[in-house]
Formats: sequence, structure tokens, C-alpha cells
Amino acid sequence: MSDKSRREFLVGIASAVALPPLAAASEQTQQTRRLGVLVGLAPSEDAPIAQAFIRPFRESMRWAGWTEGSKIQIEYRFGGPLADLSRTKASAAELVALNPDVIYTQGLPATLAVRELTATIPIVFTQLIDPVGFGLAESLGHPGGNVTGFVVWDFAIAGKWIQLLHELVPDLAAIGLLFNPDTTPYASGLISAAKQADRGVKIMECPTHGDSETEAILSAFARHPHRALLVIPEPFTNGHRDDIIATCARLALPALNSVLGAGENGALMSYTFVWDELIRAPVDYIDRILKGALPSDLPIQAPRRYELVINLKTARALNREVPLGLLVRADEVIE
Repeated sequence: MSDKSRREFLVGIASAVALPPLAAASEQTQQTRRLGVLVGLAPSEDAPIAQAFIRPFRESMRWAGWTEGSKIQIEYRFGGPLADLSRTKASAAELVALNPDVIYTQGLPATLAVRELTATIPIVFTQLIDPVGFGLAESLGHPGGNVTGFVVWDFAIAGKWIQLLHELVPDLAAIGLLFNPDTTPYASGLISAAKQADRGVKIMECPTHGDSETEAILSAFARHPHRALLVIPEPFTNGHRDDIIATCARLALPALNSVLGAGENGALMSYTFVWDELIRAPVDYIDRILKGALPSDLPIQAPRRYELVINLKTARALNREVPLGLLVRADEVIE
């Protein structure tokens, strides 16, 4: 065999040996990945809050290059009433049993339910508060386990809410904090922060468990002048948003209500995270984990932007003038 023939033969052998690993690598690169999504604040895909969650999430996944049904298979499950978390826990168990590459969770109950079942599957959360306090992470900067994600705000936001109410009602004497203690495990942190923010105003807790109780407690609270209401955003107040707004309107009670869609649906004032941004942001972490990053190395983040919404139509109905300083700073003024 000539030297030329020998070289061609050896190159052919080398190519043949190299082909299987390359083919295997290509096959592995194109392997369909699996993602679990637990929409904890919605009972089904038909619920408006589920649709508001899934739409921006799916868009962001496509923008990140993860085509549903092709490069990635996405399994959706949903939560249940907070008075009965059995549905949420059952949905968490179904997702964990599928052993997906990542699980994306919405809300504290859903995140806790998944974390109780696995310490190995990466979990990325959104719409959660105080993950360190609830034992989901060692610290915000270094989560240290299999859980990371995006919080809605920290307790210091209570000070901002109090400040906004002071500007809205300059002669403010008392602020009521409306929440359901059964669905707001972080209420004590917000109440403490509110009291520390302004010791010159009386902070009054207004716990409620239903619409009739909300009506009674707010009626008693609104009998006294120079008062305003702070509606703590949490699962109960989210679910009973329209009834709370209607009650405040009947009682002519000025309120800062930052639950989802409150400003657009008649609340006088709202100050909270930008919904689409908070739902989209975790997709970056999901993408990075699917490409090999560890959740323990991804710091827990807060929203990049908050927005102030003022409803002037509601202000006129309450016969209340909104200070120019608030209107100038508002991100949206509803006429």
C-alpha cells in the first residue's frame, strides 16, 4: 500500500470512529426537554389569572428559543382554594412524578408544595415574598439549594404604600390594613414595616375571611374621619378584588389597592410590580438552568420596575382631589 493510500485509509478509520460520538452529541442537543409549570394562583387554565400568566410566559419561552412541543414539552398544572390546599399539593406531586428538568411555580403555596417533594429538581418561582423566611433559600444572593426566582417585593414596600396614602390624604390619622390571616403568612412583616414607616399614624389591622366580614369591618372603620385603607395584595384580596373595590366605593373610603388589575377596575390608587415583567423574568433563569446553570448560583431577584396607577374617575366619585404631585409621578392615570 502506498503512503498516499495508507494516509487515506487512516483518515477514513478516524472519521468512522469520530462519527458516532458526533451523531450522539447532535441527538442529545436536539433531545426534547421537559418543563413543569404550577400556576398556583389559578384553579384551571380557563381562569383569567391563568390566562394572564400563561400568555407572557409562552411568549418569553419562544423568544428564548424554546418552542413548545418541539424543543421542549411543557406540562401545566394548577392550584386550588387556599382554604383547601389539597389540589395544589396534588398538582405538585404530579409534576414531580414526571421528573422534569425544571419546575416553574407561581406563588408561595405552590412553591412550598413542590419543594417539600424534591430537593433535586430545580425550581424557579415567581410572585413570592420572603423566600429566606419560609426556608426556601439560605440567602437572596446565594440561594444555596434547588430553589431560586423572583419576589414581588420586600417588606420595605409597606413604607412606600404608607407614604402614598399620606400624600393622598394629608390629614391622615389612621390606616387600616385589610388582609385574610389564613392566606397571608407574611402579614406580620408588612404590618411591622408599616408601623415603623410612620409612628404618627395609627395602623389598624382589619382581618377578614369573606365578603360579609369585609363589609362589616370596613363599615366600622370608615365611620371615623381622616382614615384610609391599605389592601395587602395576597391570594384572598386578589380573589375578592371587585367586592373590596365596590365596598370602598359605597363607603367613600379612600384606598390603596395593589392587587392585580385593581387600578383598571375601579381602585382609587395602586402601586405594585409590573405583571408581565415579573412573569417573563424567570424565563431567563429557566433557560440558563436548561443549559446547565445551577439554581443555587442564581440570586433571587426583585422586580426591576413598579408602577403607580391612579383612577381619577374613582377620585371624582369619592369627591376627592388627587394632589398634583401624585398625578405627575403616576405611570398611568385613568380618566
